[in-house]
Amino acid sequence: MNGGIDTRLFARKGRLPAAFLFLLCGAAAILLSQPCWLLIPFVFIFFWFLAGMTISATGQLFWWMVVCLPLSAEVSISPTLGMDLPDEALLMLLTGCCLLKWIHQPKWIPFSVLKNPLFFLVVIQWGWTAICCAYALDSWIAVKFLLAKTWYIFPFVLLPQVLFRSSRDILRLALCMGIPMLLVVVQSLLRHAAYGFSFGGVKETLWPFFRNHVVYSAMLVCITAICWGLLRTETHTRYRRWLRVAIILCLVALFLSYSRGAWAALLVGVVTAVVMYRRWLRQTLVIVCLGAACFTGWLLYHDHYVRFIPDYTHTIFHTDFEAHLAATVSLKDVSDAERFYRWVAGVKMVIARPVTGFGPNNFYGQYRSYTAGAFKTWVSNNPDHSSVHNYFLLTALEQGVPGLLILIALVLSVLLTAQRLMHTLQNHRYRVTAWVTGIVFSMVITVNLLSDLVETDKIGSLFWLCIGMLIWLNGEAGKEKKSLDDEKPAVIPMPG
Repeated sequence: MNGGIDTRLFARKGRLPAAFLFLLCGAAAILLSQPCWLLIPFVFIFFWFLAGMTISATGQLFWWMVVCLPLSAEVSISPTLGMDLPDEALLMLLTGCCLLKWIHQPKWIPFSVLKNPLFFLVVIQWGWTAICCAYALDSWIAVKFLLAKTWYIFPFVLLPQVLFRSSRDILRLALCMGIPMLLVVVQSLLRHAAYGFSFGGVKETLWPFFRNHVVYSAMLVCITAICWGLLRTETHTRYRRWLRVAIILCLVALFLSYSRGAWAALLVGVVTAVVMYRRWLRQTLVIVCLGAACFTGWLLYHDHYVRFIPDYTHTIFHTDFEAHLAATVSLKDVSDAERFYRWVAGVKMVIARPVTGFGPNNFYGQYRSYTAGAFKTWVSNNPDHSSVHNYFLLTALEQGVPGLLILIALVLSVLLTAQRLMHTLQNHRYRVTAWVTGIVFSMVITVNLLSDLVETDKIGSLFWLCIGMLIWLNGEAGKEKKSLDDEKPAVIPMPG
């Protein structure tokens, strides 16, 4: 990255502030009889050099962060504060670098990016989240949520716009994320074999990289789609052979993850691929939205949702997967029953505060007074502090109906933009990238219908990276159009 902070100590524009700081600290040391004040200018010089070195290496930090995404582990700093290391620390560092760079060079982010409709929706969503923080019942945890969203947006949405130069960067991105994930998959399968590939054993094979099999399978299904996209663009026979092996390995691991949500996401991804190829996405989204609205209305009409009240004595957790699937179909699986318990509470919370909601990250502290005792299960004490298990409902209850509408607008815009770019871009790799981005995004949305993973490092990174990739591809589409317009021969008017 060019144009970093000028780290030369005696740069012309830095001489006067440096001299003033030194004199000020010297005067303070004399007046207060505290020589340690003289250390401040030297500390400032050290951090100035450090900042310059960090900003000049922002590109390398970004690629290391991508490599660390599948490999990072959750570390509890305190009983109420945890962090995924090292990727979340790198995200915060990258956000700081981006802000310093942007302040130092306001034109660092191209203006075409700032006026992109997707980026506009991202800004609107961030702004509304900030407003909801002001009305949150617990403002502190709401602000922490907003800060976390900020350090996902800068590295994944904005930074690719200045780092990426060609399709080689897209390939590099896929490899930096895919290879570490495949290493995690291999070690998981080897450890899983010791448990006889059992349903209960998969959860013991993911530490320290993944909290549970849900997050693991959600990222795995997205990596499968990325490998398929690489296969569509690779022409070298040897590399294509390795990509086929990687896809088979991912599919085997996906099956052995025993995650119904990831299996559904794979099916949705296949359907999305066909729909985008046929240009049927707009009609499909209309049908899906109408279907979801009608089903939600039916559940609320005359309290039809009470038909899903579980039998407390027969709703249990199964360690055998066949029994687990049977319980799912008969609505006797405890995880599904617990979802209904929280969904009912979530809807009541939306009705109670429909405009600004209860505030970001405020579900756990507020939902118990809105629960319905008839839906209670034996895991309703919620020792893991987990959320409502539907990201759209979570957004509605924490950020109000306006927040939900903004999220829906963002999701629909991302999918439709992916289809448009897939059919307008001239570069084959770019077209496939837009195609795969739409597929991966649809998978992320699918798993978030039964979970709340957008705020996690593994899945949240993919969510925001899809948006960043489409904004970058839209810029490339503009360059292609301009190039084609320049190549058109000038029309010479016929003599009258």
